[in-house]
Amino acid sequence: MSEERRFRIGDLAKLTETTPRTIRYYEEIGLLAPGEEREPGAHRTYGEEDLERLRELLRLRELLGVSLDELRELAAAESARASLRREWYGGIEDPVRQRQVLEQALGHIDHQLELVRRRRDEIDTLRGELEAKRRRVRDRLRALSRKSGGRATAG
Repeated sequence: MSEERRFRIGDLAKLTETTPRTIRYYEEIGLLAPGEEREPGAHRTYGEEDLERLRELLRLRELLGVSLDELRELAAAESARASLRREWYGGIEDPVRQRQVLEQALGHIDHQLELVRRRRDEIDTLRGELEAKRRRVRDRLRALSRKSGGRATAG
């Protein structure tokens, strides 16, 4: 049986293109579990699961531009889904429990989708505002061109 790879905080930071400070902060606010227990003076280490969780947290933060509270909600939902997946793939005999696991997973996915939809709506609103501004600037440029007799103006 092979032993899981372990990473020191600096290595984890390099692999995820973040900083040790960010990793420590994510631990402090509960987004990431603290590194493995260590002897006094020894370096804290992280496993593959920590690496994947940190990558996912950073991807969500970057992609969705979420607040830390929203990121915490997304991470909690993802952790709950991971737990349900482990239970599901561990083998559930009871059809009632199978239904419960699937319904719980669906609830977590719906919650995550709602956050994504809100972000998309905010982006759509911003896009609409920018398109309206662009139309106004283009209209002003056309009006200016008509006033100046079609001559191109610098600026």
